[in-house]
Amino acid sequence: MANSVSFDTRKAVDFVIVGSGSAGGILAKELSTAGFDVVVLEQGPYRRPADFSHDEYSVVILEEMADFGNVNSRQTFRHDDSEVAVQTMRQPAGYAQTVGGSSVHYTANFWRFREIDFKERSVHGPISGTNFADWPISYADLEPYYTKVDWEIGVSGAPGPNDAWRSKPYPMPPMPIKSSGVLLERGANKLGLTAQPEPLAILSQPFNGRMPCMNCGYCMWFGCEHGAKSSTLSAMIPLAEASGHCEIRPNSAVFRVELDERGRASEVLYYDIDGNERGQRAKAVILAANGAESARLLLLSESSRFPDGLANSSGYVGRNFMYNAHAGAFGVFPEPLNDYKGVQVTRIIHDYYETDEKRGFYGGGGIDARPLFSAHPIMHALLSMPPDVPGWGKAFKDEMAWNFTRQMTIVASTTSLAMDRNNITLDPESTDRWGRPAIRVTYRDHPDDLAMAAFLQDRSMELLDAAGADKSWRLPLEPTSFGYHLLGTARMGDDPRTSVVDAEHRSHDVPNLFICDGSSFVTSGRGQPTMTIMALAFRAADRIGAAAAAGEI
Repeated sequence: MANSVSFDTRKAVDFVIVGSGSAGGILAKELSTAGFDVVVLEQGPYRRPADFSHDEYSVVILEEMADFGNVNSRQTFRHDDSEVAVQTMRQPAGYAQTVGGSSVHYTANFWRFREIDFKERSVHGPISGTNFADWPISYADLEPYYTKVDWEIGVSGAPGPNDAWRSKPYPMPPMPIKSSGVLLERGANKLGLTAQPEPLAILSQPFNGRMPCMNCGYCMWFGCEHGAKSSTLSAMIPLAEASGHCEIRPNSAVFRVELDERGRASEVLYYDIDGNERGQRAKAVILAANGAESARLLLLSESSRFPDGLANSSGYVGRNFMYNAHAGAFGVFPEPLNDYKGVQVTRIIHDYYETDEKRGFYGGGGIDARPLFSAHPIMHALLSMPPDVPGWGKAFKDEMAWNFTRQMTIVASTTSLAMDRNNITLDPESTDRWGRPAIRVTYRDHPDDLAMAAFLQDRSMELLDAAGADKSWRLPLEPTSFGYHLLGTARMGDDPRTSVVDAEHRSHDVPNLFICDGSSFVTSGRGQPTMTIMALAFRAADRIGAAAAAGEI
C-alpha cells in the first residue's frame, strides 16, 4: 500500500527510526499504532511482492538486495589490526538493503534463546581475552515477547524436548517434513540424538490475512512474492502505514545524528535518492540499522561532545562484534531427495546446545539438514560439489546432474565470543557512493568457537553416515571473513563503562537516543539470532512508548 502520511522534515516527529528490518519494522508498527508519529529512514528501495524474482544470478550472485557493486561493495575486511583491510568478493557485513531489511531474504529459521544464554558468564566464569558477560535481562523477561513474535509475526513449529519453556503454544503447526528432515531423523535415532521440528517464520497455514507457503523452494536469499515468509515487510510495515502515523521513507542513506545544545538527538541527516542532503527533525531517535550500520552511524556522528563517536563514552561502540560460527558437511544419497522444493530446514538437533565442560572448550550449537547451496543450480555448481570432482568438463556435469536431487547439507551453527579485537570501524581509505567512510570489519574467530564448530562438524559427518549417505565430505573450517549475523557492537548492560545502552535500549550518554538491533546483543546465541532481535524490539517498543507517554524522553 502507499504511504498514508507524509511528515514535514522541519517539524519534529515523535520518533525517527533508522532501518526497517527485523527490529525497525516492529518498532515502527508498535509505536505508530500507539499513536506516535514515526518516520522510518531506509537506505534501500521499497520493493513490492511483484518486484521479487527467482533469478538466482541476480539475487544470489549479484546480491541485488544488498545493492552489491554500489553502496556497500566498498566494505573492507582484515583478520587483525596489523593487516591492511581490503575489499573482498562477498560483503564482510552482509545484509539486505530494502524496506523490511534482511527479514525479506532470510531463511527464517527461528530459534529462541534459552535461559542459559542470558547468564553464561555467571555459570561458566570468565574466558581469557574476551568480554564475556551476562545480559542485564533474563529469558523470563523476554519470554512474553518471544510469544508476541510467534503470534504477531507468524511462526510455525512444535515444542521439542530441548527447547526453553514457553507460555503459549505455536500459532501454527510445523511445516511438512522434507527428505533431508527424514534423513536427519534417521541418523539421529541411530546415534541416540533427537531431531525435532524446526521452528520457522514461514506460514504453514493461512494466518492474519496472509496465505501459507507454496513450497517454491526460494526462501534463503529471496523475497517471498506470496507473503508467506514472515518478514516485517509482510507482517508489520503494512500495519504501521495503516495507522496513519508512520511514513516509510526509502532510498534515504543516513549519515549523521545531530545533537542540540542540551546534548539530545534532534535531527537525523540523510542523502535522498538523488544524493541531496536532507534532515528529519525528531523528539527521539532509534537506531535499528543492524549491528554494522548502527555502529558506523554512531562513529560517523562524532562531535566535540563525543569525539570518539556518538554515545561512545565507554569506547564500546563497534567493539565485541560477533558473527556466529558455522560448519558444513555434504552427503549424497542413493535415491532422489528433491530437496530443492519447499522450505530450507524442517528438522533441527539441539542436543549439543549447551556448553559441556568435558569438551574442554566453551560453546554449543545446533545441527540442521537442508539443501543449502544445492537448492539452486548455480550455487550448487560453485560451492556444493565433492572435492574429488573436476571443476569442469563431462565428469563435472555428470556428477552435478546426479547429485542435484540426491544431495543434502548438514549445517552446524554455534557461538562467537565477544572480543575487543573483533570490531566495526570506519575505513580511512574506502568510501561508499555518498562519500561515507566504508564499514571496516576486523575479525578473527576465538579458538573455542572454531573448536565447537569442528566438534559439530564431526557429529554432522557421523549423522550423514548413520543416515545412509553413499558419499560424504566436509567444507574446510576456515577463519570467518563474512557473515549475516551482525551482533554485539552496541551491547546492553547496567554499567555505562562497559556497555552502550541500558536494559531498555536507551543510550547511557544520550537520553533520547535508543539502539535496538543485533548490536545490543551481549552474547551471540547459538546461530539464529533473528527471533531474539524481534523479541527485543517488541520489548523495547513497550518501554520506549511508556517512557514517551510519561514525558521521560
